[in-house]
Amino acid sequence: MKLKKFIAMMAVTAMVAGMATGCGGSKSDAGSDSTGSDTKTESLSGTITAAGSSALKPLADDAADSFLNENPDVSITIDAGGSGEGLKQVSEGTVDIGNSDVAAEDKLDADKAKELVDHQVCVITMAPIVNEDVAKAGVKSLTKDQLISIFTGKTTNWKEVGGPDENIVLVTRPGSSGTRATFQKYALDGNEEASNASMETDDSGVLLTNVKDTKGAIGYVALSYLTGDAGVETVAIDGVEPTLENTYSGEYPVWTFEHMYTKGEPNEVVSAFLDYITGDKYGSQMEKLGYGVSSKMTKTEH
Repeated sequence: MKLKKFIAMMAVTAMVAGMATGCGGSKSDAGSDSTGSDTKTESLSGTITAAGSSALKPLADDAADSFLNENPDVSITIDAGGSGEGLKQVSEGTVDIGNSDVAAEDKLDADKAKELVDHQVCVITMAPIVNEDVAKAGVKSLTKDQLISIFTGKTTNWKEVGGPDENIVLVTRPGSSGTRATFQKYALDGNEEASNASMETDDSGVLLTNVKDTKGAIGYVALSYLTGDAGVETVAIDGVEPTLENTYSGEYPVWTFEHMYTKGEPNEVVSAFLDYITGDKYGSQMEKLGYGVSSKMTKTEH
């Protein structure tokens, strides 16, 4: 009888110990899951590739550097090539993000454009720029008609618009360029820009250098390329300077929204980068780089 009692007591003790061990194991597993989850959130990893608009590239590069400081296990590669090329590559799936100054349907077939998801990032302003010798000779502002005449090749000497007796040298962008499309639409009223094969480039930085180094040159770039001492001069249009303030007020007409397209919804790491670049924390940096904050626009269509 005593032996049976002892065995029963031992069985109860074993059950209690087993239950305690089981609870302890569950607690440990939960802690591990929680830690794993926290670690995953805090330590984002993966790769991001982007291509397209050279006008948007300075912002994308800066945002990537800041993002990588907080997420060192992520790798980001950003190339230019023009909006059309970026949209083509993201549509084909060769990059994660297609950077563009224009809407996807402006460059792609409707079926391909529908596959892309638009992430609107900011506002960008395009400015006509001239070599310093042109500005010093008195060309500070051009009417829209004068600008159209120059870029369509009808006006060929600066003296015709109050400048030096010097040939006008157009520094142009290729047809794939979103910057060109924006400038043609809003500065040239849709008139086709004359081509200058010897001075055509798909990179805004190269265009800026060409205008800076070539007497009589004129071209156009985003304000993001003019935040420092660029060595060129901007030209007002109908007396209105190309500035963020004049863009916000609706007085300056040559601007557009910038887009980052993904093919379908982005994966976790791409989504995190897009959230970062469009978030309040990074937003204050945009204007320092020459980009406009969308919410400050008094007019959203033109």
